[in-house]
Amino acid sequence: MATTNDLKNGLVLNLDGQLWTVVEFQHVKPGKGGAFVRTTLKNVLNGKVVDKTFNAGTKVETATVDKRTMQYLYADGEDFVFMDSENYDQINVPGNTVGDAAKYLLDNAEVTIGFHEGTALYIELPTSIEVEVTYTEPGMQGDRSTGGTKPAEVATGASVPVPLFVNIGDKIKVDTRDGRYLGRV
Repeated sequence: MATTNDLKNGLVLNLDGQLWTVVEFQHVKPGKGGAFVRTTLKNVLNGKVVDKTFNAGTKVETATVDKRTMQYLYADGEDFVFMDSENYDQINVPGNTVGDAAKYLLDNAEVTIGFHEGTALYIELPTSIEVEVTYTEPGMQGDRSTGGTKPAEVATGASVPVPLFVNIGDKIKVDTRDGRYLGRV
């Protein structure tokens, strides 16, 4: 158990039997009345985002989330197989838990997986990956680094908007949070 004074971003709360991650919080002390804490919470399992207000000092139940570094091995139908870097145990993580992160999973990539009571809750990728462009339309004479973009398919299967000068076979850096092109490697 913790109080609302202990809230911080990333903390996982157990509210009404569901797990919620604190995305944002703000302590408010109005001129009149008691202080309160305004929070934005995200459901760990389905991604639903809600705003919730707690009175200051209210006790909230926290959930223990065990974060482990794991290595991505391969896709097995709808599931993804990861190996624990410490004891070499392999686990299957359902595709809906992996979600959009699947577009940026490279073979043997190190990821952080959050577990609660043995169940995988979410996957944290590195903030950027280096990946090869497998297909894109050729650039035209006169294309410059500033200006337009074109779609490029990368080795993981994701489509990334890239500048016109990027060609097939180029290695590029991609932001895994929003799929943005960061530069050539």
